[in-house]
Formats: sequence, structure tokens, C-alpha cells
Amino acid sequence: MSTELPTRISVDNKTEKTSITARVVNKGGAESPDLRLLVVGFDALEVTAVEGCAPIPEGKLPDGSNSGFSCAVGKLAAGKSRNYTVSATYDLQGKGKICLPVTLGDTGTLLWQQGPVPFGTSKPTPNAPDTPLLLGTDNVPFGPDTSASASPSAPGTLPDTGAPGRTAVLLLGGGLLLAAGGAGLWLTRRGPAQRH
Repeated sequence: MSTELPTRISVDNKTEKTSITARVVNKGGAESPDLRLLVVGFDALEVTAVEGCAPIPEGKLPDGSNSGFSCAVGKLAAGKSRNYTVSATYDLQGKGKICLPVTLGDTGTLLWQQGPVPFGTSKPTPNAPDTPLLLGTDNVPFGPDTSASASPSAPGTLPDTGAPGRTAVLLLGGGLLLAAGGAGLWLTRRGPAQRH
């Protein structure tokens, strides 16, 4: 199993609204079991809706997150994918991240987790209609005390975390993510993988 996010999104400078497509992909050679996708926002990125999905109750959100939705994906045939339209707001004066865990149905067994990865820009555009943000780039808010010091990821790359089991322990039960400390313990990032 894997997930994909767009390498670039645009945030409306007046409303701070944006739309993101989250994709679940079965890259294996057989049909998957029942799957569940979580879409979780952190810091300046707040997920306001995910098409066809239910909000995670506030008391069951992951530590450090501000919003989240749970999506019953079901079974995916080999080589197939399913897209989810994510509505979100992004406070351009802050730094935002998104996380996409995939679990085995409602069992809480983690199969894959992407992120939390940031969306941002090192070149704010306050006078334009919108601000383009790149995946894997820390946001540098516009203001007199900021500088363009962040280095964006190369376009077309997809930051990811890979299969679980190396450094993080993430427990999910009935939509509940339990993580230790701060934003929690998350899977280490492998090198960037090309989006397909």
C-alpha cells in the first residue's frame, strides 16, 4: 500500500482555503484487504472536510494535530487507486503539515504512513490572488522578520515514509491515534520517491 499527495497546491490569499487530492494506491499483485485512510492536519494546515469521510472526534485526534478525517476505503484491486478530495485551510503566517496513515480496516494495524510532511514556500506572494505551496517545503511566512531561507523540494518528488516497523510505534483504534510526546513518534522518512 502507498499514498500520494500533489507536489503543488495553491492557497487563496484572502480566504486561506485550498484543495488537496489524497490518493491511496495498491502497488501489490493482489487485492488488498479492507483499508482505512486517515487524513490529519498539523499546525497551520487544518483539514476541514474530506469527501465521503467522517471527522475524527476532537478527543481522539493524534497528539499535536488540529484536525482529521477517517475514510473507509474498502478493498482495492491490484494496481488500483482511490482518490479523496481534501478541503483545508492554511494559515500562510505559519507552517503546516499533513499526514496520511493507512490501516487494516478498523483493527488499527498500521500498513503505511506518509508524513507528517510540510507544504510551504520560501517565496511568499502576498500581493497575488493565491500562494503556491510545494510538498516537502517548510513555509516561510511573509513579513518584515522573515527571509527566504527555506529550500524547496525538487518539483515532481514525493516525500514518503514507507512501510512501518523501523522506529515508530503508532497505535490506532477506532480512529484513535496514540503517539508519544509532541507530534508523536512517526516513521522515519526514506529518500524521495517519484510520483507515479
